[in-house]
Amino acid sequence: MSDNNKADRFAPRGKILVIDDSPVIRAMLTEILTDEGFEVETAIDGVKGTALVANKDYLVIICDVHMPRQNGLETVREIMAMKPDSRIIMTDSLPDKMAGSATREGALCCLQKPFDVTELRNLLDQVISQGRVSHG
Repeated sequence: MSDNNKADRFAPRGKILVIDDSPVIRAMLTEILTDEGFEVETAIDGVKGTALVANKDYLVIICDVHMPRQNGLETVREIMAMKPDSRIIMTDSLPDKMAGSATREGALCCLQKPFDVTELRNLLDQVISQGRVSHG
């Protein structure tokens, strides 16, 4: 790897918000995304996540579907009402109708847990470079 490629790999890539009620998922995503060069902030639920989005801009938001206090669908609706250009990736252990509804509300896709790190990297690259997710 050339020195230029090394510098690119370690240059800050932007800020990502992870909204998930699971401390294990938040920690895992924080470690993976930080290793990929992103600055990561976390929220334990949709209420705290939407409060963060109200005051900051994020390159990508990764949000769980099923959470207490405010589920992922409600969270996506609030975020998209505040910042309609937000890039949101949903995560879910059991993709269901709520995940489908979240994509209709503006989320780009739903990543099924447990997900592969390579799958997450590829999805992020696609979302960041294209602003959308290709299907097929």
